[in-house]
Amino acid sequence: MVARETRPNETVMVDGIRRLDGHGIGDWLTSALASFAGHPVEYIVPVAHGAGVAAICQGKLAIAPIDYEQDLPVDLRARYNAARSPFAETGSPNLPAGLNFGAQLFWLEQLHPDLIAQSTLVPWAQYWGWFLSGEACTEATSMGCHSDLWAPAKGTFSTLAIDRGWADRFAPIAAAGDVIGTLRSSLAEKTGLPANAKVLAGLHDSNAALNAARGFEDIENREVTILSTGTWFIAMRLAASAVDMRALPEARDCLVNVDAFGNPVPSARFMGGREIETLIQIDTRQVDIKPDQPRLLEAVPDILAQSAMVLPTLAPGNGPYPQGQGGWINRPDDWFARRAGACLYAALVADTSLDLIGSENCILVEGRFAEAEVFVRALASLRPDTKVYVANAHNDVSFGALRLIDPEIRPKGGLTQVEALDADLSGYREAWHQAQMVNA
Repeated sequence: MVARETRPNETVMVDGIRRLDGHGIGDWLTSALASFAGHPVEYIVPVAHGAGVAAICQGKLAIAPIDYEQDLPVDLRARYNAARSPFAETGSPNLPAGLNFGAQLFWLEQLHPDLIAQSTLVPWAQYWGWFLSGEACTEATSMGCHSDLWAPAKGTFSTLAIDRGWADRFAPIAAAGDVIGTLRSSLAEKTGLPANAKVLAGLHDSNAALNAARGFEDIENREVTILSTGTWFIAMRLAASAVDMRALPEARDCLVNVDAFGNPVPSARFMGGREIETLIQIDTRQVDIKPDQPRLLEAVPDILAQSAMVLPTLAPGNGPYPQGQGGWINRPDDWFARRAGACLYAALVADTSLDLIGSENCILVEGRFAEAEVFVRALASLRPDTKVYVANAHNDVSFGALRLIDPEIRPKGGLTQVEALDADLSGYREAWHQAQMVNA
């Protein structure tokens, strides 16, 4: 990593509906790319969240895409639910708000029927591929991210997408690593980047993290689960043998992702980063900040002694306990104890999610919360028969994107096995499960 440019999300409202800030991001992206003028840029790989869909018409973004946290009108949601393809076909659970981007498209079709009928549809990551190159495509990791519009076992559009005519509206299918074109001449002129810079189809962000993790020789071609941590905690199991995807519990936020090679991946998720932020919002230091790790670890025995715990769920409708009424039991006064308790909570929910997808053998925790020692060490304590690893190398979505260009690239560092906490968490886990059942 030689440079990183960031921009805070902006909330955009159009007709009272929360939207993605396509135009604002486009302006920022153009400016950010211009900061690399004069560098020998050969490839650009778009990566974005998977719960978004864009409509392109007459060479422009036709409609501001809907933000996946926007709730649908109740009557519209009921009609969409009646039209959805079954979980056994799509591997997409029925998720709240617009997390199934088929629901977003259903709503957009009601609002703008003529425009949708004339538009080319693309997932959000591939919209940025079009923005950069002028070439539109559709890609499987984005379509396979709980969209309701993809059948992972068949590698094609779902019955819903076909019946509503949406399959014909989506741009042609491309693999994540396919070069779809070169940088638009107008962007090359604005940014100073080479006009022959190649643009790849790109992929869904969690699948980019999965592709990065696959670069470690220690876990290549073996049973392993990658636990990607950020706003969402997403467990993706690379199973050693075939898994019956239909057996996954749809109602507990399990799903079937699709990897960069088109293979179905049993997965489970919860909004762990958002929940941790909710718990520590009055605090100024995060749970993963390195200087605080010894104090956070020291707080664990007192949390266990006080039976202080957080019950699920703090992001209603999501995770393995979507109906739970979350909150503290015996909330500690100590600042370090509260943050350590948030980590124990995340470990308990992650442990449940991993069980739901049959995770075994080893787990690689990647992303921001891999540096939260209470979290990763508690996970190792809760799963004594599983090896839990973190990476001591740069390993994130950008590295996964890089491996699309050259799959032989390996991380410069290796894996470190996580040491379990000194404390036995079995009694704490049992009390937590009992408490959340009462609270459900």
